[in-house]
Amino acid sequence: MFPDFSSASSAAAVLGAAVGLVLGLTGAGGGIFAVPALVFGLGWGVPQAGPVALLAVGASAAVGSAQGLRAGIVRYRAAILMAGIGVCMAPLGSWMAHRLPERWLVGLFAVAMLIVAARMYRASRGGAAKAADNGAAVSCAPLPPCRMDPSTGRLHWTRRVAGTLGVIGAVSGFASGLLGVGGGFVIVPALRRFTDITVHGVVATSLFVIALISAGTVANAWWHGMHPGAQGWTFVVGAVAGMLFGRALAPRLAPTRLQQIFSVLMAAVALGMFVKAFGA
Repeated sequence: MFPDFSSASSAAAVLGAAVGLVLGLTGAGGGIFAVPALVFGLGWGVPQAGPVALLAVGASAAVGSAQGLRAGIVRYRAAILMAGIGVCMAPLGSWMAHRLPERWLVGLFAVAMLIVAARMYRASRGGAAKAADNGAAVSCAPLPPCRMDPSTGRLHWTRRVAGTLGVIGAVSGFASGLLGVGGGFVIVPALRRFTDITVHGVVATSLFVIALISAGTVANAWWHGMHPGAQGWTFVVGAVAGMLFGRALAPRLAPTRLQQIFSVLMAAVALGMFVKAFGA
């Protein structure tokens, strides 16, 4: 009995560390690996894995965002707005998750992973092209709707800015409740498309939003009787450790190459989940 528990706990720690590492390196993508890690690695169901995955991702994101807060690159007003709306939408996603058949829930998760993988790979190719032409394309690109105020170094707030960020928060919160992800796979590409926040600022802000949304969603799940158990807590601790290592390692690695590797891996995991959901 004890050896089995030890083996399962070791697997949970390794899987959690891998999830935290991806989240620390990219600011997104780690959360969407958490549920497959629990489903494939530990044999959990998606409804059971979702809240524990969110707990791990949220704790990791909180640790990672602390660095951004100290550096002053977190756009905390935008993060609080997105997180506040996201927390309100997350229970709707959780409610739907418990009413969808397991097969369709796994299928939806696989579709989300494929979309994220495609966007991540396309973004990595686009980033390399922009670097190659020394920013010539940037001057021709249309201005995003949410822009920084040069005089203050902060977002210039308008109703359009608040509405755009609110929609991003709503979508990420619903996805958090439905699929057990932190929402970074929505937040990071959306902020990069609709704002002119720096890449480092986007990642730090995304981690802060993920931490806030995950905290609200996990609190709701805990209120309704969710408890992680020994394996779940081991997974959480591993994820936090992986996050710390990933944040330390990120400046030393080429971000475009990392995105390409993770996108290919994500697509492979998504195909595996399709097989699990709709195979024989």
